[in-house]
Amino acid sequence: MDQIKNITDYENTLAFAKHQDAIDPLKKYRENFYMPMMNGKPVIYFTGNSLGLQPKSTQDLILNILEDWASYGVEAYFHGKNPWLSYHEQFFIPISKIVGSKPSEVTVLNQLTINLHLLLVSFYKPTKTRFKIICEGKAFPSDQYAMQSQVKFHGFNPDEAIIEIMPREEEHCLRTEDILKAIEQNKESLALVLFGGINYYTGEVMDMKNITEAAHQAGAKAGFDLAHAVGNIKLHLHDWNVDFACWCSYKYLNSGPGGISGIYIHETHLEDKTIPRFEGWWGNDKANRFKMEKQFTATSTAESWQLSTAPPTLLAAHKAAIDLFDEVGMDKLMVKAENLTGYLEFVIDEINESLTHNKLEIITPRNKKQRGCQLSIIAHNSGKNLFNKLLEEGIIADWREPNVIRCAPVPFYNTFEDIYTFGEILKKNLTN
Repeated sequence: MDQIKNITDYENTLAFAKHQDAIDPLKKYRENFYMPMMNGKPVIYFTGNSLGLQPKSTQDLILNILEDWASYGVEAYFHGKNPWLSYHEQFFIPISKIVGSKPSEVTVLNQLTINLHLLLVSFYKPTKTRFKIICEGKAFPSDQYAMQSQVKFHGFNPDEAIIEIMPREEEHCLRTEDILKAIEQNKESLALVLFGGINYYTGEVMDMKNITEAAHQAGAKAGFDLAHAVGNIKLHLHDWNVDFACWCSYKYLNSGPGGISGIYIHETHLEDKTIPRFEGWWGNDKANRFKMEKQFTATSTAESWQLSTAPPTLLAAHKAAIDLFDEVGMDKLMVKAENLTGYLEFVIDEINESLTHNKLEIITPRNKKQRGCQLSIIAHNSGKNLFNKLLEEGIIADWREPNVIRCAPVPFYNTFEDIYTFGEILKKNLTN
């Protein structure tokens, strides 16, 4: 595969877009995905940050599971094309490459909020004097609900225990120095720092390395919800010494609605048998699992946080997507993602220069190191009306109340021509 290069000069022309697509070493991977259709033609799909597209291999891999079930019954756990008993183990290495960890530090299980609760059982251990959680203001609601319910479960008042860091007045994104200052100010009472790796609303990448370091200096644990980060940006969870993280697989990982989730736990915690956890038989030491003994024996890997029997059909859908990540690698995907997002930014800026009103505001950081694929855009005078017009013309983006359109050009299946065409449709609807 040819090396992908960073683009430094953009042109808002169809010829430029077509040329970039023609020389794109990853262009063939668009054909690995089903593209939704509208009015007889493919849509422009900018919603991989909400639900990724279906890899064409997904159906065959799920069918393999069904065929083994039909052919072997329960013996499919031990026989067949890919025995179910160990099916989840094939994800350790490729997932570790995606999140920047050791294979023993990751596993796949459950769904995101379930896993967040399970990890909070282990890493939010409040005392009378050290019970506070620092998080971003307006975190994804499910994270907020999880934190609030965990705090109440331990007998604390969420209004006192949860400290939300908000953007400064007339700003949309957080400043790392404000997060670090809050950690320092609350270091005597802080139990946990828990942020989204990327803020779902603004698309801002959090400084996970420095936030983790500050949390540890304050005597607290550091965890991240990577729903919008995994498969979207380069992660180095092990090297950053992040204590724990969890993510879903249905956004940038393209593993299907409600797809199986994943967790990461730093190796320093894996040998600690005193860490509280909710236990289930699939997390028990494999050597003893089928002895059906009363005593739970934790493994020395993230697998010990597993509870129930792994679901082969969900794992098969996950495998279809992860195989593609493993084939391409995060480095090449990140370069193309940066080029696509930069082009989208360039096109929007050029449209704004031609407008006297109805201007668009990009609230995602301009710094390429502080964002992934997503640009969050405020259309101050059009809002939902503009979003609906775009949808009518085959642009599938994402609307977030009260006034943000989120667009995510995904390197696996979006093109420069997608962005050029989006710009032309956007300009037409802003000037009419």
